Amino acid sequence: MSTLTTSTFGKSSRSSDGFTIVKAKHPGRWIAAGVLLALVALVLYSVFTNDRFGWPVVAYYFTDFSTARGLLITLELTVISMVIGMALGVILAVMRLSPNPVVRMAAAAYVYFFRGTPVLVQLLFWYNLAALYPTINLGILGLQFDANAVITPMFAAILGLGLNQGAYMSEIVRAGLLSVDSGQVEAAGALGINRFHTLRRIVLPQAMRVIIPPTGNETIGMLKTTSLVSVLAVPEVLYSAQVIYARTFDTIPLLIVASLWYIVVTTVLSIGQYYLERHFARGSQRELPPTPLQKIAYLFRVHDRRLPVSTKTDQENSR
Repeated sequence: MSTLTTSTFGKSSRSSDGFTIVKAKHPGRWIAAGVLLALVALVLYSVFTNDRFGWPVVAYYFTDFSTARGLLITLELTVISMVIGMALGVILAVMRLSPNPVVRMAAAAYVYFFRGTPVLVQLLFWYNLAALYPTINLGILGLQFDANAVITPMFAAILGLGLNQGAYMSEIVRAGLLSVDSGQVEAAGALGINRFHTLRRIVLPQAMRVIIPPTGNETIGMLKTTSLVSVLAVPEVLYSAQVIYARTFDTIPLLIVASLWYIVVTTVLSIGQYYLERHFARGSQRELPPTPLQKIAYLFRVHDRRLPVSTKTDQENSR
């Protein structure tokens, strides 16, 4: 029988019987790619040649001090809110899986409430909490706080974003815990391992493969959700841009500046998410997917040391 072979570079090659094998052509793919590239080129030409976009203004305010300070506050809100959300998510997920019906129903009620109301409404509610409780009393004699002094815009933003994120993270963590085979938990119990160590050493490491991808999406979503706190006058990226264009009337350029910073940070988070998923996939895949740097290196590689077996056979027969 003849063996069909294809060269590494996609050109025509010869089989062991001497027949020429030509790679199938796909003109439709090239036409579609050409049309898309032409449309992208037209859009880019229109955007960069339109003076109304104010690209000099964009370049000036992209590294402005107030914009950089707003970016730091945005990152701070994202990190703190996600830490609170992940901690609450783990606790609520364990409560949702508890055999105690009271604990299980309490966690379900929390998730039901915070997933059922918009984030913006929750932010405004926490910001106006002093209207309901002017004084915050922790139940200890003499320990009281003025709500107007405690519930600052930044604190209200952290409360609203963190508590809301905890409801969504609980469902993500619960799905990851349920993805682990129950037999492993039973085996750990038979070996005398308590529930805490079973969760920390056996269940969670395996559940991370399911938890990481949606958690990365939630982190990117949280980064963009922080723009809602501009209604509380928290000086994050969008509010900083609003303050500037309220003074200079350069609305579009400042909105482009805010959008560009969101894209930059989202790109960095996406790269981190990719490598984190790749790290936790080591136990479930024989060969890890190539990294972006490896893909770029492969494009510029002239000779591949790992040639297919059929290609090596052709080289030996041609000698």
